[in-house]
Amino acid sequence: MASAKAADAVYGVTIPSAAKKIRELIYSAFYVGDHTTHFYILGGPDFVMGPDAPPAERNILGVIGKVGLELGKKVIKQRAISHEVSAMLGGRQIHLVCAMPGGMSKGINKKEHERLKEIANESVEFAKLTLKVFEDTVLKNSEYVDLIKGDIYNNIKTHYMGLVDENNKVNFYDGEIRVTDPEGEEYAKFKPKDYLKHIAEHVEPWTYLKFPYLKDKGWKGFVDGNDSGIYRAAPLGRLNASDGMATPLAQAEYERMYDTMGGKPVHATLATHWARVIELMYAAERLQELVRDPEITSKEIRTIPTSEPSEGVGVVEAPRGTLYHHYVTDEKGVLKKVNLIVGTTNNHAAISMSIKEAAKRLIKKGVVVTEGLLNRVEMAFRAYDPCFACATHSLPGEMPLVIDIYDKDRNLIKHLKQD
Repeated sequence: MASAKAADAVYGVTIPSAAKKIRELIYSAFYVGDHTTHFYILGGPDFVMGPDAPPAERNILGVIGKVGLELGKKVIKQRAISHEVSAMLGGRQIHLVCAMPGGMSKGINKKEHERLKEIANESVEFAKLTLKVFEDTVLKNSEYVDLIKGDIYNNIKTHYMGLVDENNKVNFYDGEIRVTDPEGEEYAKFKPKDYLKHIAEHVEPWTYLKFPYLKDKGWKGFVDGNDSGIYRAAPLGRLNASDGMATPLAQAEYERMYDTMGGKPVHATLATHWARVIELMYAAERLQELVRDPEITSKEIRTIPTSEPSEGVGVVEAPRGTLYHHYVTDEKGVLKKVNLIVGTTNNHAAISMSIKEAAKRLIKKGVVVTEGLLNRVEMAFRAYDPCFACATHSLPGEMPLVIDIYDKDRNLIKHLKQD
């Protein structure tokens, strides 16, 4: 979607309203599937099974065993119907081929429209169920609430970033980029094409990933606070950067989260899981709204580009953070220069800081370093749902964890590795 929007901008073409709505419909269904995957398969097992549960149990099979086979079936079905929307309208389930400069290559026919209504309704009900699961397994467990609010994962205060609509409500597909400071006040708001006026990228020699930061604040190292240029995106970043959600059920849960956490902004990293299921609800509601829009079946879905291609920026909210595609082409549309800031890259500095702070608080003299303790360190980055393969283009995409423990004199006393 970011690429499609960048291609529109390269050719200077405004897509028809119906095409924009179809793109957002596909994107909303994708979001439901993505957030379902993370909550139930990647992040949720830490809470449903417990952070100290053995790895053999701390997975989707363990979750199904604990919450019931019926819920497991619903999780599998929801992921399947989210992919069904992608295949139906996008040509295939992964790496869709439907968007093109000026709009879409395919519209929605009557049969597809009826099926989309069913999928949207099922998605809203599934989102309600997921919020109930989160309440029962996390919010009603005082140990987990203390873990979220405690200092292990609640120790860095940063700026936050996300796309917002004209009312400063969260929007995944379109809008302006809003940045709020660690106190919750608006720091900046800008159009995607102006991102280089506000964001720069720092390089460290020990990683392939860059470290984006707010240009006016500057790069001051891995420090937090109002004077630091480090910001966070992803679900919690989007909610902190917004004034609310644009759909009623998601808005009610948004208000509940901030009431429970003591107001805005919320800096607790593990609260990202709560923000993620709120976004799942919003995506499902937005899917339902778009399916019900009479224009969604319009055949006016493409404006043929007529101008010479040159340069364009496309931005969407990837599940892991704000995604920037910036293309510069020659007069034939052949790419000459490309810059990407992917979702995970936005959070790279904060992920690094979160891991370090969690490790410092968990690993102490006299504490036996167990697999469960290492998993608690992993929880500091798992909340961000990072895709380091996307951010680094590194293969084969494995995620080994290496921890070196030093004494106060910087003598290495223990080397731990978890492949």
